[in-house]
Amino acid sequence: MTQARDFWSRRKAAVQAETEAEALAAEEQIITTRQAELEEKSDAEILAEFDLPDPDTLEAGDDVSGFMAKAVPDRLRRRALRRLWRLNPVLANVDGLVDYGEDYTDAACVIENIQTAYQVGKGMLAHVEALAAEAEMSEAETEADMPEAIESDAEPINAVEPEPEAPQMAEMEEPEEIELPPAPRRMKFEFEG
Repeated sequence: MTQARDFWSRRKAAVQAETEAEALAAEEQIITTRQAELEEKSDAEILAEFDLPDPDTLEAGDDVSGFMAKAVPDRLRRRALRRLWRLNPVLANVDGLVDYGEDYTDAACVIENIQTAYQVGKGMLAHVEALAAEAEMSEAETEADMPEAIESDAEPINAVEPEPEAPQMAEMEEPEEIELPPAPRRMKFEFEG
């Protein structure tokens, strides 16, 4: 079992945490000032200062770890990584199984002023209703175009309908009595008080 920390051990831990936080803040301040200085310089000057090759001239197998240092600006790091991804066949050739690898926002495929039957909240309701009305009108036209009934002097054709068969009743066997397990009992508690 651990003992409760006393005042002095807590104080010592707090002082240590403060010094670590101050050191981290000072390091971040140095990095931000260094990056602000590098932002003013051109890429060629930065590459010469860090003794790095031009990221666009990297070849397969070249070391890009120099570009990963904190002091190197992000724009140069990204250029080096892009070149690495183009050179490495494993990274450059996507196998087609990428979910969002295609660009579905291509403006060239967009048709301006497109008309659609879809209505927000209603779906394709108007289109479906129009198709149903058109189908009813075509049925009405086909019924109107049907020839009149056969002349009255012709004998009417009596369609002989077969008599429905009487349903056969299967003999029902009496169900066997199935023994069910007894229902679970619930315990009841009563408290006096």
